[in-house]
Amino acid sequence: MKKRTDAIKVLVVEDSKVTLKVLCNFLERMDIKQPLTAETGAAAIELYRKERPDIILLDAQLPDIDGFEIAKQVRATEHNDDWTAIIFLTSMTKDEDLARGIDVGGDDYLLKPVSEVVLRAKVRAMSRLIEMQRALVDVSHQLNAANKELQRLSTTDGLTGIPNRRMFDELSIREWRRCERMKKPIALVMLDIDNFKLFNDQYGHQAGDDCLRAVAGQVVRAAPRASDLAARYGGEEFVLVLGETDADGARWVAENVRQHINELGIPHATPSRRVTISCGVASVMPRSNLSLEVLLRTADHALYEAKAAGRDQVIVGKYGNT
Repeated sequence: MKKRTDAIKVLVVEDSKVTLKVLCNFLERMDIKQPLTAETGAAAIELYRKERPDIILLDAQLPDIDGFEIAKQVRATEHNDDWTAIIFLTSMTKDEDLARGIDVGGDDYLLKPVSEVVLRAKVRAMSRLIEMQRALVDVSHQLNAANKELQRLSTTDGLTGIPNRRMFDELSIREWRRCERMKKPIALVMLDIDNFKLFNDQYGHQAGDDCLRAVAGQVVRAAPRASDLAARYGGEEFVLVLGETDADGARWVAENVRQHINELGIPHATPSRRVTISCGVASVMPRSNLSLEVLLRTADHALYEAKAAGRDQVIVGKYGNT
């Protein structure tokens, strides 16, 4: 949407009251209402910081701080997404003076006495640049937001809304390294819904999806610390990463999850008459000659043992017992 010129905020910095009044009259005839004014460099800097104008018409020669220093201070205090157009007002015509103005952050210049026609043209040109800069900032913000959303989607399980396997792969190795530095144990809990294929066959896939979401909710409850991670590992299998946790602590967490899922009372066509889970637990003190992959295999093997032993139970595996 095109920005109207009356929405442009202009600061006029000029120590001559006559010139200041003339410039303000010119701007008002351009439908720029109530331009900001300053007669000293100090007042100009204060107004800039308070009002953040879009355009500064800046006298190069002022009684206290010259315009070149003001331009440098403006550029030094601009935020990442800010840009203020600076047009120097000067009676100096030497190439060196004009080049100096550009070097310190000026964008253009007007020779005194200022022509209304030329001022109008330059303000319009700067207004177009301001609109384009703002449009680019908006697009940049939209792209950043879109990229964050894509990142979130790529690491989130679409059905349950909890972290997915990709997130597990990334964060588990990070937690392993953190625990290795801290010389603290790390534990994994592998959880699997018992007889889930039978559940889908008996109650349908919609009920199966509802069951997965309910189980995911209980798994997430078991990982309240910032360093904990609950993720859907795949299918009906979930995983917990528990930093600074030994085997006894991980067993307690797994038993807690198993009990809560039992208490959900989701009907199932099995002898238990409700949905249950089996859990495999493994914990180790990370060190350079060990690996997260072996810990994962240990937890997975313990899960297999829990299934083979009748399901609805927790088995703690020995590290490397795969």
